[in-house]
Amino acid sequence: MGNEKSKRAFTATMTTTTTSPTPHDAHLVHPKYRPDIDGLRAVAVLSVLGYHAFPQWIKGGFIGVDIFFVISGFLITTIILGSFEGDGFSYREFYARRVKRIFPALALVLAASLAFGWYTLLPHEWEQLGKHVAAGAGFVSNFAFWSEAGYFDNAAETKPLLHLWSLAIEEQFYIFWPVLLGLAWKRKWRVLTVLGIVAGLSFLLNVGTIHSHRTAAFYSPLSRFWELMLGGMLAYARLHRPAPKPGWGRHAQSIAGVALIVLGLCFIRGGKAFPGFWAILPTLGAFFCIAAGPSGVLNRYVLASRPMVWVGLISYPLYLWHWPLLSYARIIEGDLPSEGMRALMLAIAFVLAWLTYRFAERHARRSENPAVTAALTAVMVGFVLLGLLATTRYYVGRHSDPYFVKTAAAAKDWAYPDGLNPIKVDGEVVMQIGHGKRRVLLFGDSHIEQYGPRAVELSKTSPDTLDSLSFATWGACPPIPNVVDEGNSVCAERRDGGMRLAVSDKFDAVVFGGCWNCYFTETGKPDAKTAKADRYYFFDGKNKHRFMGGGGVDMALAMLETVLTNLAKHKQVYLVLDHPTSNGFGPEEFVKGGRLGDMTVGRMSPTAPWDSKQKALHERMRQIAERSGAIVIDPIPTLCDKDWCTRADADATPIYKDAGHLRAEYVRKFATFMDPAMTSVPAAAPR
Repeated sequence: MGNEKSKRAFTATMTTTTTSPTPHDAHLVHPKYRPDIDGLRAVAVLSVLGYHAFPQWIKGGFIGVDIFFVISGFLITTIILGSFEGDGFSYREFYARRVKRIFPALALVLAASLAFGWYTLLPHEWEQLGKHVAAGAGFVSNFAFWSEAGYFDNAAETKPLLHLWSLAIEEQFYIFWPVLLGLAWKRKWRVLTVLGIVAGLSFLLNVGTIHSHRTAAFYSPLSRFWELMLGGMLAYARLHRPAPKPGWGRHAQSIAGVALIVLGLCFIRGGKAFPGFWAILPTLGAFFCIAAGPSGVLNRYVLASRPMVWVGLISYPLYLWHWPLLSYARIIEGDLPSEGMRALMLAIAFVLAWLTYRFAERHARRSENPAVTAALTAVMVGFVLLGLLATTRYYVGRHSDPYFVKTAAAAKDWAYPDGLNPIKVDGEVVMQIGHGKRRVLLFGDSHIEQYGPRAVELSKTSPDTLDSLSFATWGACPPIPNVVDEGNSVCAERRDGGMRLAVSDKFDAVVFGGCWNCYFTETGKPDAKTAKADRYYFFDGKNKHRFMGGGGVDMALAMLETVLTNLAKHKQVYLVLDHPTSNGFGPEEFVKGGRLGDMTVGRMSPTAPWDSKQKALHERMRQIAERSGAIVIDPIPTLCDKDWCTRADADATPIYKDAGHLRAEYVRKFATFMDPAMTSVPAAAPR
């Protein structure tokens, strides 16, 4: 085992080499192997696995990716600068080594994900997987996911290749970094100064965009490169300055590094503005751990221990395998799998990771045949083409029932915030459209967001009457003060920010809306049969009043009425009543059979019954609006006839995206009930 360690090479997200050069890599200088760095990789990958499988236990585990970034930056910069100062740096050898180390495990995971996806996924899911396979093989996954959604939203859990975003950022760094360092070396610039300036600009971009463009800050290489460069600056310091002597200084660095990582795991949450300033905790933690050297007390006795080193050795394939397994388990189950199932998926990931490391990675890494590099590159190009083909009708999955097309089109028909522009108003980010004199704030959750396409449509068909509209929203977050969502740590912050805008003089009218059925009736509540259903409560300053059985619903509705009443004294206030929500309206209900067996899609009947509890809540909300002086916006006359409501048009095309949201195509054309809150009659032209 010791001999194996001395020959090891590691690249990419968890993969930068730490070994002495082989004859084939004669121009590349590699740092002396450090088992404690493998142990640090183990900390990083176990954090990520824990977060993905058991987020309720390790809520900040996603910071493991940031630890990997620092490690990779340190090792790759050591190789590059050491080679420049030695026999010379070979770009050909550098990238050949990356190919041999990164591509084998990645190719196996892409092949397995594509094969299982072909067998189990629905048409729209299969098309999306094809896109992600192409992006993953082309190392542009971060840009693909940037264009789709945030890392922390629910949709992410059903994207089997979401985790490849970090690999893409590192590969983009590996293209940019050797060129910049080579230029600095050739021009005899102060390398550390160059590192500091570029890293500083990257960090400033990160903190400058984290609130206004959060998804961009998370996925953009420009706002992430500083983390890798932090490791690069440490590499330069170690190459040109004497390392601290063994002793208490190194022990202090080791302890400080581990402490910072632990603090990050404990206090950083997905809902926080991350990376932002919060990313300093894991990156500085990794920095100090590496700087401490192998003699640091925790490095020597914890990180360099045999179990940690073993996990570090397989950390790259382990990272690649774990997420597709967890994601596909969720897709098959149709919900969050049991803890036992998630634990089983992790166990399988460990087995697959070891097999990949033992029989694929080591053989490819040791090969000195240039044909191996060429073949691996050709395989990756093949995956790009295969993925793109899967996005067309020429390469379809196993489940290709004709009615899947309609279901698939409905399921992915969500257009918010397309056509809207992010702006800041009094420090709060809102999505804006229109330039009318009346300033309208649309305040709520995704049930307000779903009407964004109607605003965009009006901007095209009736631009002269469209008000100046600003959407202040957050998914699954009731726009009612003192209501707490235990499953959404950002809800209170965004809700309070929206309330500040609502009461300010920045807006002439405020539109309140939300999935009232989700919050206030058991029938429409997501996960109503699980403990997650009772995640909402009203906090009176002393006690928590649960929505289910704790009196919280009455208190929340009373607070809503108070807010509406007070606002209506000073400005126009609208209350958007809810449309029917339940599984009977979601197109997915008509998918019959199992993903692992035969599946068909039944033809949707045009209507479904309106639940009596939702009907009663609807009337209660109407009375609240009338007593408070708010203007009622009611979708029911458009959607329902007495107790039966539309769920599909005459040719069985669904009008819902899912059980809770209207699809964008329907909203654009038929959500005219929202027009009074979005438009004003223009002033008559002077005679």
